[in-house]
Amino acid sequence: MSKPYESYESGDYLANNPTWDEEDSEWKAHQVLDVFNRNHLKPKTIVEVGCGAGGILAMLHDALPKVQCSGYEIAPDASMFWKKHISRDISFVVGDFLKAETTHFDVLLLLDVIEHVPNPFEFLSALKGRADYFIFHIPLDLSAISVAREKPLLKVRRKVGHIHYFTKGLALSLIEECGYQVIDWSYTGAAFNAPQTSWKSLLARLPRRLIFAINRDFGVRLLGGDTLMVIAKAR
Repeated sequence: MSKPYESYESGDYLANNPTWDEEDSEWKAHQVLDVFNRNHLKPKTIVEVGCGAGGILAMLHDALPKVQCSGYEIAPDASMFWKKHISRDISFVVGDFLKAETTHFDVLLLLDVIEHVPNPFEFLSALKGRADYFIFHIPLDLSAISVAREKPLLKVRRKVGHIHYFTKGLALSLIEECGYQVIDWSYTGAAFNAPQTSWKSLLARLPRRLIFAINRDFGVRLLGGDTLMVIAKAR
């Protein structure tokens, strides 16, 4: 068994996640489009670092056909999913984006990435000059319930390779500490509208709705079940 951050190149990630979470692509693409709309962004070039199966870029390309889309992924196994998007004008590359010679992009997407990276400070600091705007999707794994139970944290570590765990405050602090200015952030409401929902999450919807209605920040820190969308630019 490889270490969590090595599983993408060893083949373990594909073995544990045979669909590469393609079923989440449309939902995540809509989250990105909402960020564009709220912040009046009309990018001409988009790059997704850690693009996985490529489904999010495919959805964005369909919604914004005039935008030039590129995706980079270190896991060779992910490339097998790209064949279905061959009719779309998307550039997919197996490789380390930080080592690639690229042009400057209008928007750089980091969707479910920083929780996998061994050194997120070094990684985020190195990305700063590569785009005008940076959009993050960050799972908020860390909550009072997840710490008390521990099993949810161990599950995402073993299955999908999360080696860093965040609350909203910790995620925003990391981004700012790496030299970015946070422009806007929002909860996605993943517990209520994400496509992959376990029966345990369904049972927790009612108490979550009640507590979230009283105090959303407190509710997420207590019960978890949400993710964060952030748009930032380099300072």
